[in-house]
Amino acid sequence: MSWREEAKRIAALSAVDFVKDGDIVGLGSGSTASYAIVELGRKVIEEKLDILGIPTSIKTESLATVSGIPLTDMDFHPILDVTIDGADQVDHDLQLIKGMGAALTREKVVASAAKKVIIVIDETKLTSKLGLDQFVPVEVLQFAIGFIKNKLSGIGALPVLRLNSNDLPLITDNGNYILDVNFGVISDPLSLEQKIKMMPGVVECGLFVDIADVVCVGGRKGLSILERK
Repeated sequence: MSWREEAKRIAALSAVDFVKDGDIVGLGSGSTASYAIVELGRKVIEEKLDILGIPTSIKTESLATVSGIPLTDMDFHPILDVTIDGADQVDHDLQLIKGMGAALTREKVVASAAKKVIIVIDETKLTSKLGLDQFVPVEVLQFAIGFIKNKLSGIGALPVLRLNSNDLPLITDNGNYILDVNFGVISDPLSLEQKIKMMPGVVECGLFVDIADVVCVGGRKGLSILERK
């Protein structure tokens, strides 16, 4: 296992310590969150941990089921105790960019419904400023893709339609398209998030502002825990 994979695993295992018996747990998407899901499944089976999970993607639902985690949904549990998820970029204020796995809309809904949001990353995801060498995924209705590309270009951004492995537009679990948008360095994430979401046809954007409570960071020298001030 490379140092980076080991760092992801260490971060994910530390996040699992925040989960208690009886919790409703949001299950994030992506490679780092997957380590947490597998560990939660182990604890459910071997330690009889009593939890219910709410997955943020079809892929996560499949992994959670195979891992032995009993699942529920937000119709029955609109408030979650904790969610564990990854991120693509995290700044010093614990603001996030997410969405490389195209699950940003469900991830943001689940995170917004949780009492505590734990983010798990390796140290390469830390940055001084959001947007530095990182685009922002934006989920868009298929019908509105041309309109939104034009609107984003009009504010100086560079939107690119995300393609799948067959060079066709990637379709999210919600049936929408993803635009990967280069805004450059982002000085005001909240203002930009609001501007993007005011565009008719935008479903969600990958700026997660004032959402993370704790960030577990795995690195070459071990684990560090960052908490919102």
